[in-house]
Amino acid sequence: MAGQIYIVGMGPGHKSMMTSEAFAVMEEADVIVGYTVYIDLVKEHFSDKEFFTTPMRQEIERCKACFDFALEGKDVAFICSGDAGIYGMAAPMFELLPEYVNADFTQDNITVIPGVTAAISGAAVLGAPINHDFCLISLSDLLTPWELIEKRLRAAIAGDFAIVLYNPSSHKRHDYLQKACDIMLAAGALPNRACGFVENIGRDGQSSQVCTLSELRDMQVNMFTTVFIGNSKTKIMGDKLVTPRGYRYE
Repeated sequence: MAGQIYIVGMGPGHKSMMTSEAFAVMEEADVIVGYTVYIDLVKEHFSDKEFFTTPMRQEIERCKACFDFALEGKDVAFICSGDAGIYGMAAPMFELLPEYVNADFTQDNITVIPGVTAAISGAAVLGAPINHDFCLISLSDLLTPWELIEKRLRAAIAGDFAIVLYNPSSHKRHDYLQKACDIMLAAGALPNRACGFVENIGRDGQSSQVCTLSELRDMQVNMFTTVFIGNSKTKIMGDKLVTPRGYRYE
C-alpha cells in the first residue's frame, strides 16, 4: 500500500515554535524531505530518520521524491519553512498529484499540516503591526513578473492595507526593497509611514527594528528578513509597531 505524504509547515524551525501536530508527524514519518537548510534546523530531533534534501531551486525534484517515497509505501514528512500553504510547497504537490494517482494513491494520501508563517511570528516580535486588514507580498520575481508585484504594491497602498513583504532582498535583488519603497511612496504612502522589520525570526541572531518608510528605503536587509509596512494609522510605540484595530476606549 502507498504511504501518506504530510506537507508540514515547521514555523521558523525551532522546536518550541512548531505545532505539536507538526512535530508528531515528523516523529512518525519514515522519511523527512526538505530544502537542505530546513533539514539542518530539525535534524537533531530526528536522528533515526531517513532524510532527502536538495538545494535551492530544486523544489519540483523534492516534490517528486515525496511521491516516489510514498509509492514505495513510506510515510513522508515534507517540511516547509513557516506555513506549507503560504509560499510553501502545498500547491505544487497538488498540481503534480494527477501524474501519480492510481488505485492505491489519491488526494486522500496527502495532508497539509499548518505552521506559523513569518508574518505572524515576526508580527509578535514587533508587537501588533498586522492587527487589522493586511496583505502578504513577495518581492521575489523568480516566479512572479516584477510588473505584477508593482501592481500589487500599488493596490495595497490604495486599499490602505498593512503590508508584509517576504523575500525583500538577495544577492541578485539587492535593490528590490528600495524599488518597492519608491513604488509605495509614488502610490501615495507618506514618507513617515510606520514600518519595521525582523531578521532571523525565531532563530539564532534574531533582531528587529522600527523605522519610517523613507528610512526603510535605505535599510540593508537580506533574504531572512521579513518587512512590515504599516497602514496609514499604524504607530511606532518605542520599539514596537502597532496597527489599531479600531476599538473605542471612551
